[in-house]
Amino acid sequence: MNSKKGFEIPVLPDNPSLQYCGRIGVDNQGYPEFVFPSSFVKINFTGSSIRVILENHHVYWDNYIGWILDGIQGKCLLKQEGTACLTLGENLGEGRHRLLLFKRQDSCHTFSFKGFSLSEEGTVLPPDPLPERRIEVYGDSVSAGEVSEALEYIGKEDPDHQGEYSNSWYSYSWITARRLNASIHNISQGGIALMNGTGWFEPPSYIGMEEVYDKIQYHPAIGRCCSWDFTKYTPHIIIIAIGQNDSHPFNFMKEDYYGDVSDVWRNHYKAFVEKLREIYPESVIILATTILNHDKNWDRAIEEIKVSLADPKVYHFLYSQNGCGTPGHIRIPEAEHMAEELSAFIEQLGDEIWN
Repeated sequence: MNSKKGFEIPVLPDNPSLQYCGRIGVDNQGYPEFVFPSSFVKINFTGSSIRVILENHHVYWDNYIGWILDGIQGKCLLKQEGTACLTLGENLGEGRHRLLLFKRQDSCHTFSFKGFSLSEEGTVLPPDPLPERRIEVYGDSVSAGEVSEALEYIGKEDPDHQGEYSNSWYSYSWITARRLNASIHNISQGGIALMNGTGWFEPPSYIGMEEVYDKIQYHPAIGRCCSWDFTKYTPHIIIIAIGQNDSHPFNFMKEDYYGDVSDVWRNHYKAFVEKLREIYPESVIILATTILNHDKNWDRAIEEIKVSLADPKVYHFLYSQNGCGTPGHIRIPEAEHMAEELSAFIEQLGDEIWN
């Protein structure tokens, strides 16, 4: 996508009319760096065309960006490294246009956002406000929307893929946020478990959510790991959807429910919830897994932890097909059904949870 005449209006990342949402870091050149799925930047504008300038930082799989332009979704494969100028829309009609550029995938890559470029007659318009309701999700590949677009594999094992089916827009977590008219910080990573040394993320050492939850950049292959300032975003609702990858390399909760390793996990999970409660004293916390196949003892353990916490703002939620819905990742229709059930559960808690 080479440079063309007519794109002459730069919109730099610090333009006050750009609207950001998500845990977004800063790269070593000072540009916003998109790390977590569902993170986005929005622009309202006039003009016949718009492009984005970004630099990809590849780790694994093929890497894609996603966008919604005037209600129509698009995606583009990125080159592994280097800066690119990508056309997101052209031959646009007169009047106001809305663009949301978002992170489709997890830390299989990050990208540095270097701005937009509008056609020469274009102008930047004031932003729409973000929803006042706020949700934060701590989860794994299901919460990130991994392999969600593999529609021919609903209820089946995953097909071979290189990231092309992953789309956080269709994760149950972001669908839930949109249903509830809420902003979202989606702190989700494919393969992650609670504790280091378990799960599938970043072998052979395996990094757990206990190490990731308070970071912006966190993948050791990219570097620039730094801590997140929790005062920048206070969620009304926190969803903890961990307890599925934790069975690797040994499904201790299934095989030895009262064993020492299972006790260690329960203690760590409880401590993780208590840490989030310390950070967010007033937030509602929902403990959950998903409909992805897993042994029911993981949900049994989470229920016991919920009871032991004796916290009136901590809930344990189970989907109608919890743990038995599919052997593969959740596809779009399954994510929509999960979001419907989760949204209904949250709504029945009452409007006061959003105060």
